[in-house]
Amino acid sequence: MGSIVTSWRWDTATIVITAGLALGYQVARTRARRHGEAMPIGRAASFCALGLGIWLLTGISVVGVYSDTLFWMRALQTLLLLYVVPFGLASGRPVTLVRAALGPAGQARLDRAVASPLARALTYPLVPSAAILAAPWLLFLTPWYELVLRHGAIDALTRILLVAIGFLYFYSRLQADPVPQRFNQSISVLITVFESMADGILGLVLWFGPLVAAGYYAEVGRTWGPDPRMDQIVGAGVIWVLGDVLGLPYLLALMRSWASDERRRAAEVDAELDAAEQDSPPQPEAAEEEPQGSGLWWENDPQLRGRFRR
Repeated sequence: MGSIVTSWRWDTATIVITAGLALGYQVARTRARRHGEAMPIGRAASFCALGLGIWLLTGISVVGVYSDTLFWMRALQTLLLLYVVPFGLASGRPVTLVRAALGPAGQARLDRAVASPLARALTYPLVPSAAILAAPWLLFLTPWYELVLRHGAIDALTRILLVAIGFLYFYSRLQADPVPQRFNQSISVLITVFESMADGILGLVLWFGPLVAAGYYAEVGRTWGPDPRMDQIVGAGVIWVLGDVLGLPYLLALMRSWASDERRRAAEVDAELDAAEQDSPPQPEAAEEEPQGSGLWWENDPQLRGRFRR
């Protein structure tokens, strides 16, 4: 337990990227404030603390130190980079902030880029969903995983790729920023259910399947902690159980956005009905109102009603 506090390392790629993004975000906030548009402090905290802060810790803290030694630490790092970090970055509304910091010409260029065919293709629901589902399967069940463990450059690029895939997914699904095309959030809820099932299946495969990168871990020669099989079982549990737990804030955000969309759609429908009612010509009043019946069936027939009232 003491290693949680004492284990730290220098991770150049993670430190440089997170520091650069934090500086860029603050500069954009300052310029946006000068243009009269301020980003709420909650959004800034989500981007810097939840997004960049967790990203930094996955590289320099105990998670990064033991990611090449313990399978379950690498599984935890992968989940944080694929789900938690991108969720924090997307919740910070970086595209909106950059747009507010630009001038009219820059805003026009950004709007054209967001509306481009490439952006529309990348944010189509099937594309980021397939990418975020396939990433952990390909990472842990192909030779890619051992390459990540043996080569620092591939490790750094892989972690950046995981964040990029996750950000593309949450950017297109949360729709907090301007997006090329908007979809009903009910689609996102259904996709989330399938993703939870996929994480559970991957956890079962790792739990009962063969050891992953067995040759590498044998070379490490670790004489402490869980044996390789138990290490992989713990990692499978992390992917299965913790993956679902980490998805709860995203699911709550989706439900909130879904409710907001429904309220906005209801308001639009009410406005359209009110406008149609105002535009329609007034109906002439009837010269003589029909007598109100008591609800008996024969009172609704004109002949029977007249006969019984004579």
